[in-house]
Amino acid sequence: MWVMVIGDLIIFGGYFVVFMIYRTMDPEGFLQEQQHLDITIGAINTVILLTSSWFIARAVLATRSERHEQAIRLTYAAGAGGLLFMLLKGYEWYTEISTGHTNSEMFFSFYYVLTGVHLVHVLIGLIVLSVVVRELRNPTRRRASMVESGAIYWHMVDLLWVIIFGLLYVVR
Repeated sequence: MWVMVIGDLIIFGGYFVVFMIYRTMDPEGFLQEQQHLDITIGAINTVILLTSSWFIARAVLATRSERHEQAIRLTYAAGAGGLLFMLLKGYEWYTEISTGHTNSEMFFSFYYVLTGVHLVHVLIGLIVLSVVVRELRNPTRRRASMVESGAIYWHMVDLLWVIIFGLLYVVR
C-alpha cells in the first residue's frame, strides 16, 4: 500500500507543479477564473473528508481493540463521507459547466483534471473501504493490517484533497 501511496503522491506532485507553472504564466487569468469557484463548497468538502478520515482512524483503533462491530460502523461512516464528497463535487461540476466554465479555460482545464482524477481516487477508496468492511465481517479474515492499509489509502485521498483545495480555491 505504501508503494502505491507514494507513487500516487509523486504523480499528483507532478500535476501540482505543472499547475503552478501555468499559473505563473497567466496569474491574472487564473485569478479571474478562480473567482467563479464556490469556496464554501470546497471548504465543506474539506471538512467532510477530514471527518471521514477521523472515522477511519477510529475504525483502526476499534479493530486493534477487537471491537469489530464498531469498526464496521466507523468504516461505513468514512465511506458515507466519501459519497457525500462525490455528490457535492458533482453538484459543483454541474454548476460550473452550466454557467459556461468548461475546459476551454486553462484554469478550469486544470480544475476538472485535478478534481476528476481525485474523484477517481475517492471511488477507489470507497472500493477499498468496502473490502475493509467485508474483511471485518468475516471472523476468520479480521486483520488489523487490512484496516490499517485501507486507512492509509483513505488518508492519502484526504491529503490530496487538502492540497487541491489549497491550490484551486485558496491560493491567490
